[in-house]
Amino acid sequence: MMSVKTVSLLAGMSLLCANAAIAAESVPADYFDLTHWYLQVPEDLNNDHRADTIHPNELGKYSHPEYFYLDELNRLVFSSPNKAATSKTSTNTRSEMRYLLNGSNEAANPSYDRNFSLAAHPEAAKFAAIGGRMEATLHVDHAPTRAGYPDKPTAYSVVIGQIHAAKMDQKTGGFGYGNEPLKIYYKKWPNHETGSVLWVYERNLETNNPNRIDIDYPVWGNHWDDATDPGDKGLALGEEFSYVVNVHEDTMYLTFTSPKHGDVNFSINLADNRDAHGNVDKFDHPQGYAGDPLYFKAGVYNQCSTKDDPSWRYPACPGTGDWLTDRSKGDYAEATFSRLVVTEPTKPGQ
Repeated sequence: MMSVKTVSLLAGMSLLCANAAIAAESVPADYFDLTHWYLQVPEDLNNDHRADTIHPNELGKYSHPEYFYLDELNRLVFSSPNKAATSKTSTNTRSEMRYLLNGSNEAANPSYDRNFSLAAHPEAAKFAAIGGRMEATLHVDHAPTRAGYPDKPTAYSVVIGQIHAAKMDQKTGGFGYGNEPLKIYYKKWPNHETGSVLWVYERNLETNNPNRIDIDYPVWGNHWDDATDPGDKGLALGEEFSYVVNVHEDTMYLTFTSPKHGDVNFSINLADNRDAHGNVDKFDHPQGYAGDPLYFKAGVYNQCSTKDDPSWRYPACPGTGDWLTDRSKGDYAEATFSRLVVTEPTKPGQ
């Protein structure tokens, strides 16, 4: 005959097992509003020679044990190896989401229905929104630790938030180059205890224009081509920080917050060619991104491309294409989000 103590112990174990089963069944959409996002993961299960995408109507029940899942605290983990399936237009792998304002891939006018524009856009009234606001709290768990060209700016780095312009036929209106007015980076050299958080602005020029470069602005730590140890100025792996990207009318307002460093703020008008310091950049498009459909992205966009090319964009990072092997060698990027929210823009100061 079982004792009361034994029965209580068994009941307690059954409850623990039940809770574990419930936790195992949880997916990111149980704790994050993903109704307007679609996801790209670094694998090609349908063999179409490009990274797979999970659409909003599928994302509510989706989780991936390696690239997109909840941790034990129900935070959202994104992971991406150096070598894996990529999108058609990139050599960088990603586990990253794109925000769709209409919450669907189905749209009568995709550029207008899914995206936002600046107030200066000549057809701003047609878009789903003018401006927008994205807020995230996260920590970076891992940055790639090896690179064929360690001195290239993108080596050892990962992008954890973006504003992207839609790539389109210029005949339909807009500039259509598909560039990025914002990429938020974390970069840590493998021999340093801390890394740097920075953001970059890409000049809005055609792909083959030699002046189409990214201009970086350090938040905590160093410029992305500075191999100096950031020390106490930087952030360690696992150290939490937040960012707010608020595009109001034509201006992008950025706020970065760290418990250790406090707040750092930037602003830049995206409808002209003045940089974030207020200086005219004669090489940038004179109207900036005023003619482009824009959208938010968040997650992990691994910048350690395995492509071996003279361009500054390709650090020729190693990778085998086998997840377990590449993870064991440090050839991957990973970040964990505890908060990710997109709302309407707010007036500065509100």
